[in-house]
Amino acid sequence: MLPDATLQNAESLLAACRSRGIMLATAESCTGGLIAAALTAIAGSSDVVDRGFVTYSNGSKHEMIGVPMPLLETHGAVSEEVARAMAEGALVRSRAAIVVAVTGVAGPGGGSGDKPVGLVCFGLARTGQQVVSEQQVFPGDRAAIRAATVVHALNMIRAAL
Repeated sequence: MLPDATLQNAESLLAACRSRGIMLATAESCTGGLIAAALTAIAGSSDVVDRGFVTYSNGSKHEMIGVPMPLLETHGAVSEEVARAMAEGALVRSRAAIVVAVTGVAGPGGGSGDKPVGLVCFGLARTGQQVVSEQQVFPGDRAAIRAATVVHALNMIRAAL
């Protein structure tokens, strides 16, 4: 299901986390759990992966990981503000030391002038550090956008180690 290169990336990331005693969690919207799937496709990942939150709806973002409804209403689900809140909320609600969060417009519909198809907002929370965020616009169809999001999220975690 996932490309071999992505699985190899996930496997080396898990090894790096394992050697540092770091647990991971994910908070995912547009990827629907694909980041957690990439990580847990590797045998023995349970000693590194604590949990994954799939928060596709605004209600689930609020209920499961504590994203404030006013933040969702003001900025929209696809925003760096919400990605940061997702990461922070998942960090508080897990045993992980690092959480990556993603929310975006995977398409083919749903895009706008301000938020085109391919726009993905990332949040990364790490225990004891300020939450960071960024956004990327990935080309391609829904599958390509989601695949690129997984790779970018894994790379963000690696850079935070």
